[in-house]
Amino acid sequence: MTSSLAFEPALVMMIAATFVLAGMVKGVTGMGLPTVAMGILGSLISPVAAAAMLLLPSLISNLFQFGGGRNTGQLLKRLWPMLLTVVVATLLASAWITGGDTTRTQFALGVALVAYAIWTLAGKKITVAAQHEKSYSLVIGFVTGLLTGGTGVFVMPAVPWIQSLGFEKDELVQALGISFTFSTLALALGLWWHNALPVQSLSLSALAIVPALIGQWLGTRVRRVISPQVFKRCFLFCLVGLGIEMILRAA
Repeated sequence: MTSSLAFEPALVMMIAATFVLAGMVKGVTGMGLPTVAMGILGSLISPVAAAAMLLLPSLISNLFQFGGGRNTGQLLKRLWPMLLTVVVATLLASAWITGGDTTRTQFALGVALVAYAIWTLAGKKITVAAQHEKSYSLVIGFVTGLLTGGTGVFVMPAVPWIQSLGFEKDELVQALGISFTFSTLALALGLWWHNALPVQSLSLSALAIVPALIGQWLGTRVRRVISPQVFKRCFLFCLVGLGIEMILRAA
């Protein structure tokens, strides 16, 4: 589509509805806004414009999720090795998303998400010895950063890693928000570094903040009234949905 279509009323309404839906998914499960929105926006506007448009609503919703709990300090203290290497690796790999073909990587990520979710739904668990957590976190963060820089997707392997750390429901959601905030900021910096932030898409990105937050608020209300078991299943089914969406988009 041409840039002049970006502000047509019908398109703006479709974008707003997309962000409400994506925000609801994020409110319930703590993740999914960028990927759910990208799956729809990719059929409406160019991928580069869609990626730029996602930055502000993703960042703002992540900041709300970041500060929405009472354990921010403790979570940052535990997650900092992963966060550090996420930022470094994302910046190093940011040239890939602006100049390379990421289709195969996205397909592999989608397969990995589906496999992990099905494996966990079957009752399997990843366990981490406390003495190895910091060193593993450095590796997990670096790999996540490389994949973020290469594809713009920052769920693997950070999401299964964070889920393996034994957080309670609200702690898990906040920990995901912290991880996604750092990844989003690093990706935005990388895109800016390579002159890949279209101004017009950023204007629509600012407008998309409100519907995304409305959707996130609705999803958070739902999350507060469901049981931990239902929440876990919703979380894992969201991973399956994210993985399938990535596979279909890469096919």
